[in-house]
Amino acid sequence: MAKLSTSLGIIGVDEQGSDGVPLVFLHGVGSDRSAWAPQLAHFGMARRTIAFDHPGYGESDPARPSDEAPHDRFAAAILAALDALEIGQAHICGLSLGGVVAIALAALAPGRVASLIIADSFLAHPDGPAIVERSVAASCDMAALARARVPVLLGAGADPSLVAELEQVMAQIDPAAFRLASRAVWAADQRERATAISVPTLVICGSEDRVTPPALSEAVTSAIDRARLVMIQAAGHLPNLEQAALFNFALDRFLSEPAPDSTGLPAA
Repeated sequence: MAKLSTSLGIIGVDEQGSDGVPLVFLHGVGSDRSAWAPQLAHFGMARRTIAFDHPGYGESDPARPSDEAPHDRFAAAILAALDALEIGQAHICGLSLGGVVAIALAALAPGRVASLIIADSFLAHPDGPAIVERSVAASCDMAALARARVPVLLGAGADPSLVAELEQVMAQIDPAAFRLASRAVWAADQRERATAISVPTLVICGSEDRVTPPALSEAVTSAIDRARLVMIQAAGHLPNLEQAALFNFALDRFLSEPAPDSTGLPAA
C-alpha cells in the first residue's frame, strides 16, 4: 500500500513488476484498488502492473472541485498519477466505474492508451438516473448498503468469504466519495466517444452480471472498431475476483495475440 503525490493530490497505488508496457487497473464504485490483488500478483510477475484508488477512495484525496463531468475528473486524476509515475503510455483495464473512467481517459488523452480492457461496464446505462438516485439515498448508511448490494454483484454460488470481504471494503467507503462516483459511473453517456476509439479493445463481462448485463457489454463491443468480447462463465459483476484465472487468461491472450487485421496488438 502506498500513496502517490500528484498534481491533483494524493492517489493510493499498489504496484508490482517492472517490465513491458505498464498495465493499469481501475476499480468499481463499490470497492477500492484492493479488488485487483489477483491481477497484481499474476501480471506483476511479467510486467509493471499498477492499481489505483479513485479520488476519495482508499488512500486517495477527494476529487477537487471542477466544472468537468465526474468521470472526466476521475480520468484526470488517473492521468496525473501516470504523470507522477513517469508513465507515457499504458494498457488501461477498468471494471464498471473503472471502465467508464478508462473510456474517458482514452478520450481526454488518446496517446496515453496502448489498449483498453473494459470489464462489466457500458457506454450509457438505461437505468442510470434511477440508480444514481438510489445510490445517493442509500449512501447515508454504507454498511447497510454493502449488505444489500454485494450479493447482487456476485454470481450464484459465490464464496461466502468473498462476500464478507467485499462487504467490509464497501462499508468503509466515504459516503461523499461514493455519491460522486455514483454520478460518475451511472450518469455517464460515452456513446459518441466510443466511436472514436482506435486502440485494440477487449470487452469482458460476467455471464451472470445483473448490474451491467451482457447486452451492455455487447453494445460496447459493437460501438468500438474491432473490439472483441469475452464472456466469463459462472461470474457476476466482478469476474476478476469470482473467476480470477479465467479473467487473467483472457487478458493474457489479448495482450499477446496478433490482432485480426494483422496489424498487431500493443507490444507486451
